[in-house]
Amino acid sequence: MLVNVVKATEVVHHFQDLISLFETTFFQQYNTRLVKGDKEPVYLPVSETCEYNQIVFAHGYYASALHEISHWCLAGSARRLLEDFGYWYLPDGRDQQQQIEFEKVEIKPQAIEWALCVAVGKKFDVSTDNLSGSGQTDRFAFKDKVYQQVCYYLEDGFPSDAEKFIMILAKHYQRPWPLKLEYFESLNGQ
Repeated sequence: MLVNVVKATEVVHHFQDLISLFETTFFQQYNTRLVKGDKEPVYLPVSETCEYNQIVFAHGYYASALHEISHWCLAGSARRLLEDFGYWYLPDGRDQQQQIEFEKVEIKPQAIEWALCVAVGKKFDVSTDNLSGSGQTDRFAFKDKVYQQVCYYLEDGFPSDAEKFIMILAKHYQRPWPLKLEYFESLNGQ
């Protein structure tokens, strides 16, 4: 039965695999590396101190790497010239209006992240990233918006770099390709 094929398995996910796969897929074309950081995640373009672009993910967390890759895949060439792609970011502690704005800009990258998770066989859940803020969030409503974006991407196509990396990950982790909507439902209980 197909659903059994796509359920999350006991695959061990190592961030080093993501670093290697990203390097072989994108470094030559984009001069960009995925880098394990010791602090908060950030995207750093080429500078006087580093001759390549860096997608820095937090503390070796596999999920952080997938999230940061999703932002990179969504950013166009102009935004890839800017630190953190030119995003504004307020840390945990946002008020209601700030939380609404945060969630608006997170729908597309989290839809890509969800597809990356399906491609590696890892459970996904949305991140509202505001545990101590006054801005209340409806996680179910936000997840539904992300899910609707997944549906759109499955119908009309993911951004090209996202599509490419999703395929690379699915091949590496021996997951079904191309992605289908039912894979998102079976892994995450939609």
